[in-house]
Amino acid sequence: MSRPRPEPVQVVKLRRDATLAALVDSVPYARFMGISFDRCGDELTGILTYDDKLIGNPLLPALHGGATAAFLELTAMITLSWSWLWEDIESGALDAQTLPESMPRLPKTVGFTVDYLRSGLPRDAYARARVNRSGRRYASVHVEGWQDNRDKLFAQATGHFVMPKRIQE
Repeated sequence: MSRPRPEPVQVVKLRRDATLAALVDSVPYARFMGISFDRCGDELTGILTYDDKLIGNPLLPALHGGATAAFLELTAMITLSWSWLWEDIESGALDAQTLPESMPRLPKTVGFTVDYLRSGLPRDAYARARVNRSGRRYASVHVEGWQDNRDKLFAQATGHFVMPKRIQE
């Protein structure tokens, strides 16, 4: 019995990129805040592009705590959705041509706790999330934010989410 030929890498990359773009575009607040994502395989890095509107204390100046929390929460939600959809993306079950109409809903935040470790400086910020647990109904995610040095976090958070129902459920 012969195995099916693997898809060309360009097709897989296009499907991944289209899915990520549809996922991020489904949150208009991401565009308003200037949040985008870089993808390397299955790993995502959130990027909060600096803008003066993000400053909370102009005397320091420091990023507003609400902007920081929103950035971390959105990074956690997008990363959680990305990991939840990964099998469908890779198998081709999620058709990039029908996005965003076929995009499932995002997880709903149940609780989100932020630890502000130092002032966010007036520059770009980055974040990566790690899914600690993801079940059919509930997920727990840890996210870390940094600016110039990955080892010097300016904020971290833990979020708990209710997962949306799968389309076939």
